Amino acid sequence: MAQRLTREQSQARTRSRILRAAGDVVARLGYDGASVDRITEEAGYSKGAFYSNFSSKEDVLNQLLASYVGTAIGDLQTAIGAATAPADVVDAIAQWSDSRDRELKWGLLAIEFLRRARRDGVLTDEIRQSFIDQWRGVGELVIERVFPGSRPPIDPLDLGGTILTLTYGGISGFLEANTPGQMVRLVLSGLLRAHGEP
Repeated sequence: MAQRLTREQSQARTRSRILRAAGDVVARLGYDGASVDRITEEAGYSKGAFYSNFSSKEDVLNQLLASYVGTAIGDLQTAIGAATAPADVVDAIAQWSDSRDRELKWGLLAIEFLRRARRDGVLTDEIRQSFIDQWRGVGELVIERVFPGSRPPIDPLDLGGTILTLTYGGISGFLEANTPGQMVRLVLSGLLRAHGEP
């Protein structure tokens, strides 16, 4: 016999499904096309369920992005796994970048969110800092794993920003030329060579 969900569990499941649906709708239709109607239809809930969890479309998309910003470092650590040789770590990072590029919603959502926040005068230092922290954290992780015991000729913030910008901010997914992972591999391999690694 299936166990009945508590009210809190049911509400958490509803929130989670609405957040996931919002990301999927943004990936297909863009920020402007992601209406509350389309999000609730995708999630299989009523507008009442939506508004009992979120105040607006902007609220659900902001919460979706905020929950995602902190995951890149952990996901990248998982992708790198037990790789120890710098070339193997670079390959793992490149594969991670390509897998993230295929999830178009995150780059699109972040760019649109930041563009609108700046336009509307609500781009706070706290919002900026969350992205800067993500860039720096990714850069520090990559330096630790690709250049163990030494420092490459690049700041962690710049390295993380380069990797995440190539992964999420480019148009490579639309061009069918180099993938983000290929470009990340080129950047990291070039840094390894400049640092005296083979």
